[in-house]
Parts: sequence; structure tokens; C-alpha cells
Amino acid sequence: MKRHTIEQVSIFISVAKWLILSSIIGIIIGASVTLFLKILQLSEQSQILLPFNYYYLLPFALLLTVWVVKKLAPDAEGHGTEKVIEAVHKKSGKIEIAVIPVKLFATVLTVFAGGSVGKEGPGAQIGAGMASMVSDFFRFSKEDRKKLVICGIGAGFASVFGTPIAGAIFGVEVLVIGLIRYDVLLPSFIAGFAAFSTAQYLGIEYTYFDIRFHQHVALDIPLILQVVLAGLFFGLVSDITITMLKRIARTIAKIPFNIYIKAFGGGVVLVGASFIVGDQYFGLGLETIENSLHPDPYFSENIPWYSFIIKTVFTSITLGVGGSGGIVTPIFYIGATSGHWFGTLMGDHIAFFAALGFISVLAGTTNSPIAATIMAMELFGLEVAHYAAISVVISFLMTGHRSVFSSQILAMKKSDMLKIDMGKDIAHTQVNMEDKEISKIKNIRDRLQMKRKKRHEDSKFKR
Repeated sequence: MKRHTIEQVSIFISVAKWLILSSIIGIIIGASVTLFLKILQLSEQSQILLPFNYYYLLPFALLLTVWVVKKLAPDAEGHGTEKVIEAVHKKSGKIEIAVIPVKLFATVLTVFAGGSVGKEGPGAQIGAGMASMVSDFFRFSKEDRKKLVICGIGAGFASVFGTPIAGAIFGVEVLVIGLIRYDVLLPSFIAGFAAFSTAQYLGIEYTYFDIRFHQHVALDIPLILQVVLAGLFFGLVSDITITMLKRIARTIAKIPFNIYIKAFGGGVVLVGASFIVGDQYFGLGLETIENSLHPDPYFSENIPWYSFIIKTVFTSITLGVGGSGGIVTPIFYIGATSGHWFGTLMGDHIAFFAALGFISVLAGTTNSPIAATIMAMELFGLEVAHYAAISVVISFLMTGHRSVFSSQILAMKKSDMLKIDMGKDIAHTQVNMEDKEISKIKNIRDRLQMKRKKRHEDSKFKR
């Protein structure tokens, strides 16, 4: 048999295999995530049945969440996607089946009581868990299981937000910074689309935003400059978000109290804070996100400029004391509200800048610029795409070698001036300046010192 024929037959068999496998796993994940979203929706609707403000239950809910996760499935702790990335890199995608029901219950409980978390992390963890379970049932190889689990991340993301292409790209982009696994692209796309279609068929309705942005001229130089400035600002917001999440988590971990006392105390602190800053920072915050992106300024006029800072604090405390849920929905909130504030400073295109913040802070905090750019097209339309790409990439670079997902592996450096140990996860990567760059800086410093000394001597001579 000729080499070309062998190659074509082998590729056909491989494509057919992954068409079938990823379609099946996508349908299973779409149905599983739909169940999660329906339960979550029902729990939020039932909040009005309580004779008091639902978030008064937060201290008790956080305490119960910590107990359930610790006793039944420790891997269900945190914001979901991080644990899946860790499983892919360190366990060949192996995820314990107990994680699925425990994550579902813990997240629903946290959100019902007002915990500031998201729904995409549990969606990704449920999707990846289902993929791992199917792989173990059919005794797939470790490599095939890893591929299916990666598909599970993207399919879970796609079925939560209704962005099948961005979800698929996110699943393969979020694992390693600077490297995309092209061998998983096809199954990831198919799984994402199958999960998204299944969720739609089962009644999940998605929100797409008409921000009514239209270009008046083909090349708007002032707007491009504002977008560049916005990218720098969103990079700063991303960096602040990552820093606050990590520092508050470390501070809480150092408090010399039992984990259950810290969980209850964290809930009390958040409830107490709501009497000062308001209660709009509890839960998913979808209404505030939608208001930020509404083209009519009437809907967003009551959003304080500091909303993104307060939301970061609420999310950091919720996750830091053991709350269960995702991190991306709060990131959307932080991005949209910071973009809204930036737009008000610019004086125009407020919803447009809120949309840029929505996806740019996602790119900066998760190191996923390609997925974020595609998400801009899926959620906001093609006219936003080229501006989004500029803002997204600048934010991604400005954040540096940091992430809300500390298990991401580094496969690139964002500046030639830096010296980085490639192939390690972010949590254990050392970042230093290249020796030649240090020499250049020292030379510049020495020249400046010599000039100052010469000026000083000249002034003494004149006197």
C-alpha cells in the first residue's frame, strides 16, 4: 500500500473515531450541565420564598459547603477549572466521579445563599468529570482520556455561556500559556457544539448582547487610541484581581481558626459588608453585567465606579473561606463594570468599553486571548472583533506571567527582556530579568549618575 494511501486511511479512521467519541461526550455533557443550570436557576428563583434576605444564610451555607466538600470530595474545592487543569497535567485527566454531584450541590448551595462565585467552573468540572467517567468505563488509554477531559472543559464552558467556538478554544488554550494542542481542536469543537446544541434543545436560553456599536468611519484613529489605553487599563484590573484573590486567600489561610469557623466568619463579614456597600455583589451578578452592557445609559446609571473592586473582594472572601463555584462569571462582572467606568471617563461608547472589559479581563486573568477574542464575536458581533483583539492582547501581555489558574504551564515569555523557566506551572515559575538587560540598565544608571556628578561639579566651579 502506498504511503499516501496509508496516511489518508489512518487520518480518516482517526477523524471518524473522534467525530463519534466527541459527539457522544458532548451530548452527555450538554445534558449534565443543563441539569446543573436548571437546578441553579430553580434555587435562585426560590430565594424569594424566604421570609428574610436570602444572603443571611451565607455563613451557614459556607460552613455546610466546606463540610460536604471536605468529607465527600476534596477535589471539588475551589473554582473548578483549576482542579481540572491540575488533573490534566498531573493525573492524565483522571477525575473522581464523586466530584460531579458534590460540585453540583456545593455550587448550588453557595450561589443560593449569595456566595460571589460563577457557574462556568462547575460546568467545566462536571463536563471533565463526565468525560473522565466515560473514559474509565470504556477503558480508554491515558492519552485518549486526557483528550476527552480537555473536550469536557470546552464543552462545559460552551454549554454554560452559549459560546461553542470560544468554549472549545478555551478548553485547549487554558492548559498551557503559549501553546495550543491542535490534535484536540477537532474533538473539542465537536464536543462544544454538541453540548451547546443539546443544552439549547433541553431548554437552556442564552443571552447575547446588542451593544449597538456601529462604526461611523472606516478608520477611527481616536477610538483606536482609546482602545489601546483601555487594554492597558484592563491589564491593570486583571493584575489587581489576581493579586487580591491570592493575597486574601493566603491571609485567610493564616488565620489560626478552624476551617468551619473561618467559613462561618467569612459569611458574616460579607453580610456585614452588604449593609455598607449594598447587596448587588452577592451571587452571580448577571443583572449588573447586563445593565453594564446595555446601550441605554439609564440601566447602568446606578452602577458605582468602584463596583469591580468590591466584587473582587466579595469573590476573594467567598472562595478563600471555602465557597464552591467558578471564577469566570465574577471576572465578567469585574471586566464589564470596570469597562463601564472607563467608558464614562472617555465620555462615549460606554457599552462598547464595558464589552471590551468583559472579554479583556477574561484574557488577562486566564491567559486565553484567542478564546476571549472569539467570545467577543459570539456575544457582541463582528464589528467589535478587531477592537476586541487589540484590547485583549494588550491586557493579556500586561498581566504578566500570572493567572487565576496557578496550574497553567508556561510555554512562552511575554517579553524578551525576561528570563523564565519554561515548562513549569505558574505557581512554581521563577521570573527574572535577562543578564544582558540588567547590564543595560546598570549602564544607563551609571551614565545618569556620571551626568549628575558632572553637573554638580560644574555648578560648584561656577560658584
